This record gives sequence, C-alpha cells and structure tokens, in this order.
Amino acid sequence: MNHRLFSLSPLAFLVALLFSLPTYANSGANAENSDLIPLKMCVFDFVGKEGPVVQEMQEFKLEAFRWGVNLSFLVYTDDRVASEEFKNGVCDMLNLPGIRAREYNDFTGSINAVGALPTYDHLGMVIKSLSSPKASKLMRKGDYEIIGIGPIGAIFLFVNDKAIQAPSDMAGKRVTVLDNAPETEYLAQRIGMTPVSSSIMNALQKFNNKAVDITGAPGLAYEPMEMYKGLEPGGGIIRWPTLQITMQIMVRWDKVPSDFGQKSRTHFANKYPAQIKKIVESETTIPDKYWIEISDETKNSWNETFRESRIALRDQKVYNAKALTLFRKVRCKVDSSLAECTSKDRE
Repeated sequence: MNHRLFSLSPLAFLVALLFSLPTYANSGANAENSDLIPLKMCVFDFVGKEGPVVQEMQEFKLEAFRWGVNLSFLVYTDDRVASEEFKNGVCDMLNLPGIRAREYNDFTGSINAVGALPTYDHLGMVIKSLSSPKASKLMRKGDYEIIGIGPIGAIFLFVNDKAIQAPSDMAGKRVTVLDNAPETEYLAQRIGMTPVSSSIMNALQKFNNKAVDITGAPGLAYEPMEMYKGLEPGGGIIRWPTLQITMQIMVRWDKVPSDFGQKSRTHFANKYPAQIKKIVESETTIPDKYWIEISDETKNSWNETFRESRIALRDQKVYNAKALTLFRKVRCKVDSSLAECTSKDRE
C-alpha cells in the first residue's frame, strides 16, 4: 500500500510556470533546410484549454519557434493520462509536477524530497545550478531530457488544531494521502498518522469538510480553495515548509535541435524571480491569525525527522543520492552551522 503523505492542491499546479532560427545538426532535425521541427506537447492543466499553464506554454511556443521547433498542444486535465499519452508516443513533450516527473528523471524528481530545500532561496540556487550547461548530463535519462523547472510553492501543513505542531503531535491524526508514491508510505508509518486516501481534486475539500485533521498545500491555495473553512475554529498553518513542489518539462531529446534543452532551461531559470514573487505574494494574503510559528526545538525535531527519512528513502532508491548530496551542500552553503554539515551520518 503506497500513500502520499502531503497531498497537493489543484491550484498548486495551476500557477506553476508563472513562468532568428538557430543552426543545428541533430537526428531529429533536417540540417539541409531551415524548416521548423513540428512537435506535439501533452500539456497538463487542471483548468483545461483556457488554463494558465496552457497560456504559459503558448508564450513558450514563441521561444521554441526561435529555437527551431513549432509546438502544438494536446491538453489534459489528468496528469496520469497526460503521462501515459507521452509514454505511448502521442506527444514528445510533457509537463508534470516534479513528484510525478521522477519516473523520467530521478535526479530532478528528488527536488521534492522532504525538508531538502527549506526556502525559496535554496530552491533558486538548485534550479540555477541545474540550468547550467555543466549540469546538462544530469538532465538526460534514457530517451528523456528535463528542459525546464519552475516553482509551484512550498507545501505547508494545514492543521485543524493549533496544538498540532511537532511530528509527535501527529500520531494517529487523519491526513490526506495520495497513492503511487512509495516514500509517503514510509513517512506515514514513521510518524504514525492515519492515512485517508484522496485524489488531488478532493484532498483540500476533505480538510474543509472535517474529514481529516491535516492536509498539505501551498499558501496560494488558501483563498481560492476557501481553506478557512477547514481552519476554523481553532486550526492553523505551520510556517515551516515540508517540501518544495515544482513543475517540470521534459522532451524526447532526439526530437529537438541539440541546443534546445539548454536554451529552454536557461529560459525557465530566468523566470524564477518573478515566479517566486507571485508565490510569496499569495502567501502574504493569508491572515496572520492562521500562521503557527513553531519553536526552534520543534523545528529541530522536524529537521531530524526529514533528514533520517531522506537517508532511508535514498537507501530504498526512492531519492537520488547525488541529488540529496547537492541539496545538503546548498543547505550548508546557506548555513554552515547546521549539524548535518559536520555529521558523519549525512546525505
């Protein structure tokens, strides 16, 4: 039985990516003429054809045109269906939430590792690093290449009782979970929570309807998803991110010009500051009364729970070991006083 411990808001995925023809020689390109390469993209957007992800991809189409590719779109409101169509060759480009993209690239798919990137500064450093040409080899795995990573937002825990703050407080509490994520079964068992199977579409509704005690969501979900319904009368939002969620774009690399992936990664990395600004603005709209400021002791408890979990899940091949090492180095660059920076038992 696989459970996803912290389910994600539908809106989390919607705001992701608030994101002269080149000369090339490539097996997927015709070097003898300057014709554009026609390419279909499976676009995952909950709203459908009028959704914001589709709009962003329409803007990206203009960039792709300059790089030698003529994009057309097939739009899906279910990420699982979009992924299957991609696998079956219906399209050669796809966008997915990072946790779903892991099956195509476990390195970038490990960005969502619990507690690995505590702040948007940490995440920004990682995305900048991975957009560098030096990291290009890491972006390819088999037939696929990650050509863009954008932030969706940090996942915070929404609880129906402000007394629920530390991992030990959550034992026996009902939490929304999604399936098909092996690491979340481990986390659920470790913390001792009671999983309530949910879909992405109904997880937050279950919290609002009091069917669960805890759910995970980005701050931007608060207003449109009317999260105050679940927070009242005595609930709150723990101001300590559990993980970072990203939207990732992938392509069959042999279908595009040889420099397409690098140009695309640079393009999306350059959009990061503007994307984060919108995400932070959405978090500041949440009334102060709902935010729960936890003690340093509780933060340390969470950090240790996350660290031990990452190591265990690395050993289970759920998280990529090299990726976790990179994330640790980023954390230690930001704060060299962290115990993990000198610990022998580290990622």
